[in-house]
Amino acid sequence: MQTPQKGRGRGFASMSPEKKREIASKGGRAAHALGTAHKWTSEEAQAAGRKGGSISRRRSKYSNTQAQA
Repeated sequence: MQTPQKGRGRGFASMSPEKKREIASKGGRAAHALGTAHKWTSEEAQAAGRKGGSISRRRSKYSNTQAQA
């Protein structure tokens, strides 16, 4: 069995950030052209923000009780 080489990535790991961004952009454009991309409505964005905020508040409350124990 070969040991993995350090320093040289494979696939996306070996690409520059600019090249990765270019490929991702092409994927996004293709998805929008096909009509399969998701576009957030303001209501969906508000619901997602509410959900994330409630989790974050619960997490900080839980960590405070653990620190006191």
